[in-house]
Amino acid sequence: METLLLQMLLLTVHVKKQMKVYSYVVARDFGFAPNPFHGYCTLATCKPQIRKNAAIGDIIIGIGSGAMNSVYKNRMIFAMIVSEILTFDEYWVDPRFQVKKPFMSGSKKQMYGDNIYHTSPETGEMVQEFSHHSLEDGSTNYKNYNRDVPGERVLVAEQFWYFGNRAIEIPSSLIRLSEAKRGHRVWEDRDFYCAVSTWLESLNASGFIGKPCKFSGPFQWYGGE
Repeated sequence: METLLLQMLLLTVHVKKQMKVYSYVVARDFGFAPNPFHGYCTLATCKPQIRKNAAIGDIIIGIGSGAMNSVYKNRMIFAMIVSEILTFDEYWVDPRFQVKKPFMSGSKKQMYGDNIYHTSPETGEMVQEFSHHSLEDGSTNYKNYNRDVPGERVLVAEQFWYFGNRAIEIPSSLIRLSEAKRGHRVWEDRDFYCAVSTWLESLNASGFIGKPCKFSGPFQWYGGE
C-alpha cells in the first residue's frame, strides 16, 4: 500500500511541478516537530519556510546533529512524503487531528501534541494553546509564536518513516542530505528525488518505528532560543 500511495502521489504531481527534496537538522526531537503519532506525521510548527513552500509529493527529511560527538551524525531521524496541506484552522477542526491537540495533564505523547494554533473568533488573531511551545503558565511564548505562525500551513504525511532514537545511516550516495547545517537545504533535481524515494521504498519498515530521541526524559517546554 505504501508503494502504491507513493506511485499515486508521483503520478498526480508529476505533470504539474518539479518535486523537491528538503532536508534539515532536527535539533530537538521530542515528537513535537514533527509529530509522528496517531497514524500521521505532521509538521505544524517550526521550519516556517519549509511549511510555507513545500507542495504535495515533496519529500522532507530530518537528519541528526552533525556535531562531532553526536551519535546521530549522518543519520536520518525521519522522512515524510507530503500528502496534504492544511491551514492552522483546518488542522484545528479536522476530526482526524483532535487527538493531536495537547493535553497537558495527559501522557507525554498527549503533552507534545502539535495542534496548537487557531484563529480566535473573538479577536480574529491567531491563538497559541498551552503546549510545548507556550510558556510554562500557558501564556503565549512570542519567540515560538513569531517563528511558527509565518509558516502559515500544516504539512501532513500518511506515508512516513519515523526512526527517532533508532535513526538509520544515510547511504553514501545520498550523503548530500546531511549538508544542512542551519536552516534547510532543498533539491529540485529529478534524479536525486527519484534516488531518495527509491531508498525510502527499499526500507524494511515505515510509519512510527522508534521513539523520539528526547522522549525518555521529563516533559520540557521550548523557550525558543
